[in-house]
Amino acid sequence: MKLRFDPSLEYQQDAINAVVRAFEGQPIAQSQFEISAATGTAGMSLSDLGAMNDITLNEDAFLENVRKVQEANDIPAADELQGREFSVEMETGTGKTYVYLRTIFELNKQYGLKKFIIVVPSVAIREGVLKSIEVTKDHFQTIYGNVPFDSFVYDSKKLGKVRQFANSNQIQIMVINIQSFVKDVPDKDTAEMTDDELKKLNVINRENDKMSGRKPIEFIQSTNPIVIIDEPQSVDNTKKAKGAIARLNPAATLRYSATHKNPYNLLYKLDPIKAYDLRLVKRIEVASVIADDNANDAYVKLEKVDYKASPIKAKLKIFKVASSGPKLAPVTVKQGDDLYRKSGENPMYENGFVIANIDGTPGGEGIEFNTGTWIDQGDEIGGMNEDTMRQQVRETVYQHFIKEKMLKDRGIKVLSLFFIDKVSNYRVYNEDGTTSLGQIGQWFEEAYKEVSSSGRFKGVMNYDASEVHNGYFSQDKKGQAKDTTGKTKDDEDTYNLIMRDKERLLDPDEPLRFIFSHSALREGWDNPNVFQICTLNETQSSDRKRQEIGRGLRLPVNSKGERVHDEHINRLTVIANESYEVFAKSLQSEFEEDFGIKFGRLDKIAFSKLLGADGETPIGQEQSERIWSEMQTNGYINKAGEILEKFDPKSPGFDLTISDEFSDLKAAIIDEASKYIFQNRIADARKRETLKFNKAVQIDADFQELWNQIKHRTRYHVNFDTNDLIAHAVYRIKELPAIKAIKIDIEKAELGISKAGIDTDTHLDHRTADATPVKVLPDILAYLQKETELTRHTLVEILKKSGRLAEFKVNPQQFMALAAREISRALHDLMLDGIQYEKVPGLHWEMSLLEREAEDGITRYLSNLYAVQNRTKTLYDHIEFDSEVERKFAQDLDNNENVKLFVKLPQWFKIDTPIGAYNPDWAFVTERDEKLYFVRETKSTTDKDDLRNKENQKIKCGQRHFDAIGVDYGVVTKLSEVSF
Repeated sequence: MKLRFDPSLEYQQDAINAVVRAFEGQPIAQSQFEISAATGTAGMSLSDLGAMNDITLNEDAFLENVRKVQEANDIPAADELQGREFSVEMETGTGKTYVYLRTIFELNKQYGLKKFIIVVPSVAIREGVLKSIEVTKDHFQTIYGNVPFDSFVYDSKKLGKVRQFANSNQIQIMVINIQSFVKDVPDKDTAEMTDDELKKLNVINRENDKMSGRKPIEFIQSTNPIVIIDEPQSVDNTKKAKGAIARLNPAATLRYSATHKNPYNLLYKLDPIKAYDLRLVKRIEVASVIADDNANDAYVKLEKVDYKASPIKAKLKIFKVASSGPKLAPVTVKQGDDLYRKSGENPMYENGFVIANIDGTPGGEGIEFNTGTWIDQGDEIGGMNEDTMRQQVRETVYQHFIKEKMLKDRGIKVLSLFFIDKVSNYRVYNEDGTTSLGQIGQWFEEAYKEVSSSGRFKGVMNYDASEVHNGYFSQDKKGQAKDTTGKTKDDEDTYNLIMRDKERLLDPDEPLRFIFSHSALREGWDNPNVFQICTLNETQSSDRKRQEIGRGLRLPVNSKGERVHDEHINRLTVIANESYEVFAKSLQSEFEEDFGIKFGRLDKIAFSKLLGADGETPIGQEQSERIWSEMQTNGYINKAGEILEKFDPKSPGFDLTISDEFSDLKAAIIDEASKYIFQNRIADARKRETLKFNKAVQIDADFQELWNQIKHRTRYHVNFDTNDLIAHAVYRIKELPAIKAIKIDIEKAELGISKAGIDTDTHLDHRTADATPVKVLPDILAYLQKETELTRHTLVEILKKSGRLAEFKVNPQQFMALAAREISRALHDLMLDGIQYEKVPGLHWEMSLLEREAEDGITRYLSNLYAVQNRTKTLYDHIEFDSEVERKFAQDLDNNENVKLFVKLPQWFKIDTPIGAYNPDWAFVTERDEKLYFVRETKSTTDKDDLRNKENQKIKCGQRHFDAIGVDYGVVTKLSEVSF
């Protein structure tokens, strides 16, 4: 299978453009011709050791650009520039690596930059980056006109690649582990070092005869590279690491992570909440497997050995006698202690539970009883741990079969991923050289055979149990799988295998569906079709939840390699050995720690964008504060705005108490406040309902007529007048801020020399001067034609009528870039204004698809279902809703006596538009004086400024489509806005 990539995803383009716009004013690339020693080309010039990036922007220009980008992306504008370091925050699974790789090509296209270094924190991430470069190569060459580029991993044994990096005039991408050059950043000049000190340096910092007596680092430094740091919180998290990055001599540093510790000059932010709300990652559901305390067996768990104590002690958990019966409690023991006495004479510990030995050897901690029974630190005896893990395995298989049955005919491969902490639990190496299944492997095959043979899943997977599972583990010198840390040389081969097998695992014809891997190798897994994750620890999972779910958040792909954007499919199930509530709380704490998000705290101005009685004007901040005060008075929030338990919209019979003045806004208020409840973002996997189809509604004459009205397919074409385009573009260019000449910074500072080093803290002078005026102007028409695909005549008219052409000489590159942007935006707006739809004879949505979908089975979460009261009015017994506005609309349709029938339009009912498919919400029939047929889109606001721009544009196209087929269409917030 070959993965396909969508180049038009808006959020990824926003992240790429945020970085590109930070360099605005940098000379624009005109061609890929050879570099002149005298003048260079845009973005590049020559050095003694080869070709180097040439950034001409000064700090003031960077700061101005950063502030503009931040304001556009709803990020507080910076007061000062934090160096030439720029941060992009993107949630795990949203394509961070794709974004920074494409940013490389975009910076080359716009500004001619060619030298890039990607610094990674680990082998696992390095292998992921290399795989991404491999699978996106054809995609990027299609977008960027087959621009030549070379990529490689820095290898101290292949220094010729470093020389090529410096000399080449093609795009160069070096991938390097921070460990390759951080551990020996010299504290003094190498000329002052002894031979022994020089030998201890990494090869990158040593003089080398093969490099003409130079150090490899000097060739890198000469290129002024753009340094991209993947996961900077793990790369430059020490003073020495920061020094190592600085020694690369970066012209600028781009930092990409989901969890920045120091987001220098933050340009773009896609946090987990925004990613979730935009459906850019899978929804998370938790299947909890928890055992009750078993006080019937002699249970002992060794929590910790305290080898520093004298005498050495151990902390255990045992069942102590209590008035209400045995209770699990902690105890501290030393050699010679008897658990019978320690437990309050619990009879289950009466024989054989005297502590004979406590071993505190690091890595081998444990205790031994007088019967010879041994327990390792973290292990237990006599409990329900094995039963819990066994049930986790079965639950994972069961959840897998549910997804497999649902997605089998849609060409979507389902994968389940198990993480274990001991290889021997899955695979056993026998003395005769053969292998056999360990305990977990046996549990899996038993569960697979049981579930696959059940009536519900018979025929879903026609593979033998042994064909569908396998392990990915690091190997020792004998080729046998072993436990590992994830950081050894052997692990590199495992990470490489995982990445190499990525496409094979996505092939539906490949039987392998259940994957076992060591928990230390978790970071290496990144397959989009992982739908179930199960961590089988012998203790309750203490791993970070974000790390655990991060392996399965990416949106899946189908058999054609295309991303699937159906939110009903995109669900990640975590099979946990803890409760759904505990898992959610742990994940919430991590989000708050990593992102500074404070869940459940409602802002006083949160309701200011809700529309007033006229349906057009937002109520504003003052009215929002009054609603906020009422919610506090009525016990829904406290003084800090934190949402209290009383506010529980998912509870049956919940009704928000609010004054009559705001009663019409009740649904919108509930929707807005619900966004702040973290639990809404994680679902309980067991609370689901299969919808029941009512065939009688489908064959009803009113439904047949409704479907006949809305079923027609259309095609669109675009008309616009060139004179209108010229007028719009001229207006936009006239509104641009004044074009400024390129400035040169002149700074004077005193060098301070001390034992601590050399600093430049004393600044003596700072001036700016105008750069030498451009003598040869670039071909502006050729550039604008390439960017807009308009005729030279049209472009000449726009430039002449703009009255700004004189500013082209002041700063040619900035003028061309801004003019191209405004002309393109004017063209885009006119295309949407001029779009026309026409009915395609004989092409329509088949009603039979409704019945076929029902036969496949539609299962949804109970928390998002409205139970229909009047079953003769709609196709299913439940209606799925995404917001309180939708739930209230469904309820009103159900209860209104003038509504004859209604339907929530299915996901496949989509209208083609130039910016992607559009799926309208509702279709319904009313009868008062006459029968009327409607299609309506429901939103919490009809304010066009408040709706996302792309959403607005799709609604506009939807309006044109329904106009073309003669159906009454509109956007509403409630049913009372529809006249019938």
